[in-house]
Amino acid sequence: MMLKSVSLRQNYNSENSGFSGTVVVSAGDVDLRASLTDDISDNTWPTLDSLSLSVEKPGSFTIDYDLPNKDVRFQFKKKVKVLGKPLKLTYTHMMGENQTSLNGMLELNSANKLSADYTFDFGDCKLMYSYAHGGMTLEPCYDFGKKSFDFTMSQRILDGDLIGASYKTSSKALGLEWSSNSKYNKDLRFKISASLDLAKGLHVPKLNAESTWDF
Repeated sequence: MMLKSVSLRQNYNSENSGFSGTVVVSAGDVDLRASLTDDISDNTWPTLDSLSLSVEKPGSFTIDYDLPNKDVRFQFKKKVKVLGKPLKLTYTHMMGENQTSLNGMLELNSANKLSADYTFDFGDCKLMYSYAHGGMTLEPCYDFGKKSFDFTMSQRILDGDLIGASYKTSSKALGLEWSSNSKYNKDLRFKISASLDLAKGLHVPKLNAESTWDF
């Protein structure tokens, strides 16, 4: 076995602070992952009560085990051709919540993608179209369950930093985000985001800052 990566992440917002750490070990064709995630608002560090373990074969399957909740999640991936176009299928089942979903993404060409999410237990379905051009990506989405449109857009700027905005018509939630991708320090990344509930009128948005160290 060989150590593949170590990642530490700290999250801050106006209500609490969170910490997470992930260690990935390569064992031949599969990766073994251990993750800790916890709220550190009370100045305590994560414990084994927040530990989750994963076994993953990239591009094929992932098995996650959540120790605190004793829950298992299975995810299987398959890539096939439809009329010469690549179709990626992802099947996910969560045993604890007894939920099963299927996602399919059809890549029409390098700029256009069409995807659909279907949850078998509730019959919910989402249809999303993605268009990318010149560093900009537009993604309208229709939720058949809520009968509402969601819309996201993002743009690459400077050295690859990403700025984005999203809007959910069902909840009137507006989101803004800035993610760093500095070529000068690839081991440190950060993300600053703001969310605003327009249904409540104009008010101070909820801010969130997240920093990630990769080793």
